[in-house]
Amino acid sequence: MTYIVFIIAIVLNALANILMKLGALKPAGPTKVTDLIINMITNPIIISGVISFGLALAAYNYVLIKTNLSVAYPIMTSVGYVIVILVSWLFLKESISMLQVVGFFFIIAGVWMVAQ
Repeated sequence: MTYIVFIIAIVLNALANILMKLGALKPAGPTKVTDLIINMITNPIIISGVISFGLALAAYNYVLIKTNLSVAYPIMTSVGYVIVILVSWLFLKESISMLQVVGFFFIIAGVWMVAQ
């Protein structure tokens, strides 16, 4: 059960970051701080991102009750990082350099070593 909740926490956290980016892509971006704040509290995509962060936090808190922080945190951040970069590349058409690709393999190797 802990592994399933952990996967949910990772996916929700990555989803939250992706939604925040999508919410920030409003065509005529805010120019003043007040415009930015109004956009954040009225944009349904950003609100969905905040909700995703909250759900990820709840799931991650459950995982921390059952798992060592020294294992959970590196896995949470590194796997989330890989998910966000892959989604950014596939769906947001962001470019990925060869150096980043090599970095993915180091991250995956590191996650594997931490999880052992």
